[in-house]
Parts: sequence; C-alpha cells; structure tokens
Amino acid sequence: GKKPYKCEPCEKSFSSKQRLETHIESVHEGKKPYKCELCEKSFSEKGSLKRHIESVHEGKKPYQCELCERSFSEKGSLKRHMESVHEEKKPNKCVLCKKSFSSRQMLETHIASVHGGKKPHKCELCGKSFAQNGHLKKHIASVHGGKKLHKCEHCEQSFSQTGNLKKHIASVHGGEKPYKCEICGK
Repeated sequence: GKKPYKCEPCEKSFSSKQRLETHIESVHEGKKPYKCELCEKSFSEKGSLKRHIESVHEGKKPYQCELCERSFSEKGSLKRHMESVHEEKKPNKCVLCKKSFSSRQMLETHIASVHGGKKPHKCELCGKSFAQNGHLKKHIASVHGGKKLHKCEHCEQSFSQTGNLKKHIASVHGGEKPYKCEICGK
C-alpha cells in the first residue's frame, strides 16, 4: 500500500514509477496515445480504452445496483450512483445556486451548462444541444428512435419526452385542465 512516487505539480502519490510517468503524461502533458478505432476517441491508458470499447461499443455494464435496476460499465460509476441516489451523499455544492452533486465532474458540468450556457453535445438530426452526452443519447433514442422511455407510474402509458409525461400526469391523474374553451368555458 505504499506510494513513494510523488508528482511534483499536484502532489499525488503512486505505487510505481510507471504509474507516476503515465499520470504526468496524461494529466499534465495531455498525452493520449490509445485511440479507439471505432470512434476516434483517445485515452491516456490502455485499460481506459478497453473499458470504453466494452461499455460504449459493446454495451457491457457488469456493475448492477442492488437497490434499483440500473447497471454501470465501471465500478466507480456504481459507487457514485449509490452515494448520490440511495445514500444522498452530495458533497460538491454549487456556489451560484446551492445545488449539490455527488462528483466534482458533475458539478463542473452543471456550472458550465446551467450557469455558463455550455451545451457541447449537439444532435445531428435536429440541431438540439445538450450539456451531457447521456442526455443527447436519451434524446436520440426517444425523439428520433421512437423509444418511449418515460413511463407513467399510475397507468401503462409511456412517452418519448419527460415534458409529455408531466403533462399527462397533471391532466389525467392530477385533474389539472389548463386549456379552456373561450365559447362555452369547458
């Protein structure tokens, strides 16, 4: 468990000289020599490329949550899910709106998209932009792929968009009827 190899710029420690060198090359020098042949995405470590291929291109998600039906491609993603969803551990707080997140990366994405207006993931089919790649994938599957991922908890009806599900619940199950006939008042 000893980590005698210390990185000068960030003071992070490593168990081997090779891990320290890989860290310096990827984090501080930005080198990513391992390229995916399927989508051209690059990685700093061979293991990261392997996990990318398995999760993104092969759809493997071996880490399943015991409390709900969600599955994850990485152990760390399952851990973050458990902490944020089931244990409600969200130590990363936004200083602008006080919203909390389980990971620093989620907080940074929130700040860039919500407070900075940054939405780098654009749909090639309709031009709509999203802050996160996962939101773009859901959009493509539901809006352009016809998948109705949003199911009503009160009945069997499903919807392709969250907004349509909310309208359905409000009007059908909540008795909310915001549209009124100007002639008869119904």
